[in-house]
Amino acid sequence: MTPQRVTLITLGVADLARSKAFYGAMGWTPTADEGEVVFYQINGMVLGFFGRGPLAKDQGRPDAKLGTGAMTLAQNFTTEAEVDAAYALALKSGATALKVPEKVFWGGYSGYYADPDGHVWEVAHNPFWELNADGSLTLPAHAD
Repeated sequence: MTPQRVTLITLGVADLARSKAFYGAMGWTPTADEGEVVFYQINGMVLGFFGRGPLAKDQGRPDAKLGTGAMTLAQNFTTEAEVDAAYALALKSGATALKVPEKVFWGGYSGYYADPDGHVWEVAHNPFWELNADGSLTLPAHAD
């Protein structure tokens, strides 16, 4: 077993139909729709959206008030222009602008938006990281 891995990220949403419409407007296609949860295959892993109430129940804590915004999901791109295009598409699809893409202190270019449930996404270009042909990221090895 490889312990350092993530195979599935599931986000709680208030309105599953609204989330499916938002991500559909951005070009995402569900791989599986189970009624209360929908899954999207993404570069060797899966992203799921689950109604907050059913997700809390599935977690064994049906009275929990699930929140959002305490983490960031990110998409890296090969150019600043691709970052700008992804950010514009998200806003056109119904996202809330958090930070317009700009050059940042660490030498890259990034911006942030929130989806209709408040899940925060970063869109970024990191000139120090080369993306694989399929858009996935493998961090460069560091010399000791």
